[in-house]
Order: sequence, then structure tokens, then C-alpha cells
Amino acid sequence: MSDSVEEWQVVRRGKGASRKFRSHQQIPSASACLQEQLDVEKLVRRIRDTVSELRVEELWQQWKNQLLLATSLSRPSDSSKNEGQQDKDTEGTVRQQLECVCYGLGSFSSCVSARYQLAMLLLLLDAGQIPLKDCSLYDPAFSSAEREVLRELGLTVLADNEEGKRLAMKPTLFYLMHCGKALYNNLLWKNWSPRCLSLLTIIGNCFSGIRERTIERELKRDYSYINKAVDLCEERLLPCPSRLIDVFSDTAVITFPSDRLNKLPQSTWTDSPEPQYQQCSDLEIILKQTSVLDSPETGDR
Repeated sequence: MSDSVEEWQVVRRGKGASRKFRSHQQIPSASACLQEQLDVEKLVRRIRDTVSELRVEELWQQWKNQLLLATSLSRPSDSSKNEGQQDKDTEGTVRQQLECVCYGLGSFSSCVSARYQLAMLLLLLDAGQIPLKDCSLYDPAFSSAEREVLRELGLTVLADNEEGKRLAMKPTLFYLMHCGKALYNNLLWKNWSPRCLSLLTIIGNCFSGIRERTIERELKRDYSYINKAVDLCEERLLPCPSRLIDVFSDTAVITFPSDRLNKLPQSTWTDSPEPQYQQCSDLEIILKQTSVLDSPETGDR
């Protein structure tokens, strides 16, 4: 997110600081529960009002056209006939149904930019005919009320921090608005093969812009998959009116054409170590909590 409070960043506790726990857990009063429910209903209405506002904008029609173009090119035909997993395009070709994953949306109850981005996501799901339940969201910034709002809207809230390391098993739209470089890099690493990359459609920051703004040695050392992806992907810059510059700036639809991927030598895909970020001083992602008893990950992804 463009607002610092919503960014995926590592939060370090001050020296000697510790968490405080109450000795007795307080039971919420009936009035407190009612107020929380009223707040959820109010926020749901506000989001739906924002959806209605964006729907009549010329911006939305341009985003919709770019999404439909990108997904029509990236959704491969599937010979299986599993009910509910396929649809037909205007030419009658059977294509797999998209699913969607959204990371790093931010606190949309307090941040106007995040609320507009959530509204745009809902419009994109409708345009792409993606069932709401097939859109999964995660952000450590979400409050319990915000998670309830997302469920009320019909969306799926992920319980675990995947750190962006989700393997695409079917055509998937990843909605990553103004996320940190590590999140994009992790997603690319997890899907670093011609088959998996061709299943990705990413709406997020332009990879070419990231490369231009990042010191070359740091990009190659810490974000090597972004660095390599710039030459493999196709980016379509999405329009952004001046009044929404903090919401939708530097955003593109990113796809990976199969014909471009299949021309590359096999060595492109064989040496693909998991990113570690040990020398990265400003890591823009919150890492999941791991136990000291957890064994290191193997080479399997």
C-alpha cells in the first residue's frame, strides 16, 4: 500500500519491550458486540458504495478491458470436464475458470486507498466471472472486524501468512497492489517454470519500474526473480487519473506468454534457489512466525 501504515514491512520490537497480557480475559458486553456488528455493516455499505462509484468511472472500463484481454490470452484450454471448473468464451472455446489471490491490501477500514483498491478488486472479480469464494485474501494488517467484513462480502480470508509463496495450479489472478518487492519475488520463485508462470495474471506494480528504481546489485542479489521476469513478461500499464494517483499509480496487468517462456533454455529454470533476503536491510514484507523446531524447507516447492 502507498500509505506507510499498510505496507508489508518488518516490525521490530524495541529492546527490552515485551507484550502485556491481562490476567483475566474480559468478556465483551452485549453492547460492545452490537457496536462491532454495526461497524461491520457500516463498512460493508461503504465498500459497496465505493464499488458503485468506481463502476461509472471511465477508469473502470479501461481496467476491465485490459483484464479481459490478459486473461483471454493466459487461460489455457482444458480437456477435462469437471463441473464448475470451466466456462466458454465468446467463441465457444472451453477454458478453465480463474481463481484469485490478494495479498497486502492493507487496513481498508481506516485507509481510503485500501478501500478503493478493495472496491476495484470486487469489480474485477465480477468482470472475470470469478466466484467471490474463490478469491482468497491475506494481510497481517487486517483487524478481526475487517476479516468479518471480507467474509460478509463472500470472500475467503486466509489464516496463514504464505509470504507470497503460492503455487498456481490453475489460471490465477494475483492482486498485489503496491506490495513490497519480496512478495512479488517470492511468488515468482514459487512458480518458476514455464507451466506455472503461464498460469499467472498479476495486477500490481510494474516489474520494469521496480528494476529502474532499484540499485542493480541489490536487485540481482535480493530480487533476482523480478530482475529475470522483466524480460519474460508482458506488461500492460493501467490508466490512473490524477485524483486517484495514490491508489492506482504504477499499476500494470502482467502476464507470461507461453510462446516466450518455451523458447528459453532449460537452464533458465533449473537453478532456482529460494530467496533468503539475508543481506536485505529494508525487507518490505512481514515474515511468518516459525518455530525453532521447524526443519529447513527442502528443495520441493
